[in-house]
Amino acid sequence: MTRATIDNNGYPIPAFRLGTVQVASYDASVAISNAVGTATRLVRIACSTAAHVLISAAPTATTSHSYFPAGHVEIVAVRGGIDKVAAIIAVGSSAGVMTVTELV
Repeated sequence: MTRATIDNNGYPIPAFRLGTVQVASYDASVAISNAVGTATRLVRIACSTAAHVLISAAPTATTSHSYFPAGHVEIVAVRGGIDKVAAIIAVGSSAGVMTVTELV
């Protein structure tokens, strides 16, 4: 049986193994990852510059989608084998790199 790491207040600390990593460059054109693995339920997304991110089966990110500040890391739920992640630069930002890491 796996034991969870416990903090000083007795609460479990969520911990995940890092799985498959996808890297996509984005600029004024949308960068799209491949679909996440079929068993994947959570991904870690990081963008090197300010960007807007969208997750769906056929994403086309626009500046009206979720904003990610430069260097921001977010863990989000996905539908395994279905969802892809798309990014586009935010207004006033420059081209960057999005990293999508499956958490297992």
